[in-house]
Amino acid sequence: MSPSSKAFLLDLLATPSPSGFESKGQRQWAAYMRPLADRVESDAYGNAWATLDGGAHGRRIMFEAHADEIGYMVRYISAEGFIYVDRIGGSDVAIARGRRVDIFGDKGTVRGVIGNIAMHIRNREDEKVPKTHHLAIDIGASSAKEVAKAGIRVGHPAVYADGVEELGTHMLCGRALDNRIGGFIIAEVIARLSKRKARLPSTVYAVNAVQEEIGGNGAAMVTHRLMPDVAIVLDVTHATDTPEIDEKKHGDVKLGGGPTLTHGAANHIEVVQRLIAVADKHEITVQHEASSRTTGTDADVVFTQQSGIPSALVSLPLRYMHSVVEMIHLDDVENTIQLLVAFAESVKAKDEFRVKV
Repeated sequence: MSPSSKAFLLDLLATPSPSGFESKGQRQWAAYMRPLADRVESDAYGNAWATLDGGAHGRRIMFEAHADEIGYMVRYISAEGFIYVDRIGGSDVAIARGRRVDIFGDKGTVRGVIGNIAMHIRNREDEKVPKTHHLAIDIGASSAKEVAKAGIRVGHPAVYADGVEELGTHMLCGRALDNRIGGFIIAEVIARLSKRKARLPSTVYAVNAVQEEIGGNGAAMVTHRLMPDVAIVLDVTHATDTPEIDEKKHGDVKLGGGPTLTHGAANHIEVVQRLIAVADKHEITVQHEASSRTTGTDADVVFTQQSGIPSALVSLPLRYMHSVVEMIHLDDVENTIQLLVAFAESVKAKDEFRVKV
């Protein structure tokens, strides 16, 4: 990874982008892409995509990742100045108490803490995971009026204040790797394809979509607009190589073992087979996952657009999903970039990705 690429990655990971409030991160991503692509565009809800034009008769390839992260939203402010929240996406309230949060208000970012009653004085019998409405953010205010003076009202979003850091020589750990690491990967795919001496016959779209964590809304919008001939959705998946995870239930996925290819559900047989062939040809190690019903990713809404988009899900192994210590292996990042670049290079004008009956 080049120094400039690494700086972009760390800046992107540090930029809060909760679902429905992704604009800061999207502007940062688009600015990075403009020198690399033929054009960068966006739509009404903030989906952003970069295009590398191919030949007039080539295929249209879409690489898609989601830009948003989980978080919270202000729901109620008490007379005493405590702020109560609802979840944005799948925020895990089991890890919420005792954490710092940043609330994005009308006057800028306001730091707060989610209160945690000391173990000495709370009732510890039959302790359970708190309900979301039990979480109270303390910004150091003594009244609702002080909260309002700080620029905070109902409807403002918040995320955990934790950042990203390197662990050891090959790991990144932090908040929102799900799935801004995907936005970084598709950006690097465009960067490498743009440096080819000869243009690909295919037009390539790198799509950074909004609102995946609350239903895949952005991916549905932008896929309907672009109507690619083939789509690769990039997300993270659960690495199961940590204690107390039952691999019989959740599969065998290892950090550092390469990207995973998902079989079943949204995943088109011909597209998956092409990915396997490309990985074999370029000696890229991949792992395999089964999805007998839905993938739980943007792939579920991409493949059903209009008359159907041949699609496949490629996932980056990640430990501790939806926490502030999400962890990835940088070798997996590089192997995923190589796989997607090689896939784009493999697509010819005559390729249809069609199940013959």
